[in-house]
Amino acid sequence: MNIYHSLDSFERLECAVVTSGTFDGLHIGHKKILARLKEISNLSGGESVVLTFWPHPRMVVSEDSQDLQLLSTIEEKIELFAEMGVQHLAIIPFTRAFSELSSDDFIRQILVDKIGTKKLVIGYDHRFGRNREGSFDFLQKNAFSYGFDVEEIPRQDIEDLAISSSRIRQSLLSGNVDEAMHLLGRPYSITGVVVKGKQLGRTIGFPTANIQLNESYKLIPANGVYVINAIYEGIAYRGMLNIGVRPTVDGTFRTIEANLFDFDKEIYGEDLTVELLHYLRAEQKFNGLDSLIEQIKKDKESTNEFFEHLNS
Repeated sequence: MNIYHSLDSFERLECAVVTSGTFDGLHIGHKKILARLKEISNLSGGESVVLTFWPHPRMVVSEDSQDLQLLSTIEEKIELFAEMGVQHLAIIPFTRAFSELSSDDFIRQILVDKIGTKKLVIGYDHRFGRNREGSFDFLQKNAFSYGFDVEEIPRQDIEDLAISSSRIRQSLLSGNVDEAMHLLGRPYSITGVVVKGKQLGRTIGFPTANIQLNESYKLIPANGVYVINAIYEGIAYRGMLNIGVRPTVDGTFRTIEANLFDFDKEIYGEDLTVELLHYLRAEQKFNGLDSLIEQIKKDKESTNEFFEHLNS
């Protein structure tokens, strides 16, 4: 996949089959659009192009951008687009000036002149340009003058999937990672650097990797205990994850701590990715460490049972 971090290095194509959007989470609704993009480019002998924007537009134009919680970082999206067979990924720097670009200017300057669009594929009710003025109806009415065809993924196809990034966020914020995984088509994952904590886990027989997220805008699911796969150097390790303030030991801030099974490496300062597979229980305060240890043992049993059932 060719990656462009601005359009300055993009060389106009003879037959570009294009879609555009923020694609937060790259859920199965987005995958339907990308599958159609790939199908059309194969049939027409063209090349598939995805236009996306970074920073996320809300980071630039919204007053509440500090509260923004995204399902995917730009690095995660790049990796997912590559896995889906996109040939060209253009990441357009989103600025306030760019946000003022009219839909007509966006189409003529970028889609036509710069990209060489011959077919545009968009999701239902997708809009672009200043004040979201560029609609499917607008594109259809002006397609001839622009010199490309436009196709909209039907409303029914998207509604049948009942997909939206907002619904996935709501699922994660309530701890429902099973539903989020169904809607994403893969487990929700978070990546961060392993940092030193209080190392209490070592003293009670359950050492943990304390994960500090690389990006502050990445959505953290609800507090609680989860079954996870932890990915380190391309290898998946079974484990448990606790998200919360650790009330039993009078914690005062939220942490993300992973207990990896059959793993004894020191990985401070290194990146670790965890895939959340199942929600075990809510975080709770226990009457001392002995009660906490007993519960963690039960959590580990439940985690092993989950994997046994998964593989049966």
